[in-house]
Amino acid sequence: ENIQLEAKTIKIRETLQRIPTVGESSKTRIIITEPKSACSVREIPLPECLLPIITPFQASPKAYVLTGDKNRYAEPRTMQYHFHQYIKKTGIASANYHSLRHTFATRCVEAGFEIKSLSEILGHSSVNITLNRYVHSSFELKVQNMNKLTF
Repeated sequence: ENIQLEAKTIKIRETLQRIPTVGESSKTRIIITEPKSACSVREIPLPECLLPIITPFQASPKAYVLTGDKNRYAEPRTMQYHFHQYIKKTGIASANYHSLRHTFATRCVEAGFEIKSLSEILGHSSVNITLNRYVHSSFELKVQNMNKLTF
């Protein structure tokens, strides 16, 4: 229900995570809670190019996207396992899901995103977090920017 194809938006209202069970050293449990901050609750516009890709996954308004079932979510450890298999196959040395956010932020800046919008899409409380922690400059981008100068 948080993916609105007609409105072309996705609402971030909950987070699913596996956490240690209190009092048990090796046990964990899944919790679904509100995001960690008020800024993390947000509505993100979906780019037109994603609509044909995600439309087949919307089974029911109440269903989880990856399972198509309203009572069964995708297990985070399974998702992590598949992610690491893809990383291994592509020859990427080391990466995790969070590195995808950094890559997304960097590519958005390279594409000319307005930084305040990007910061809000990422759910950051300030543009400083976005710029100082998430956006990584590349030499190629520096070259492109320097070549914008004319004398």
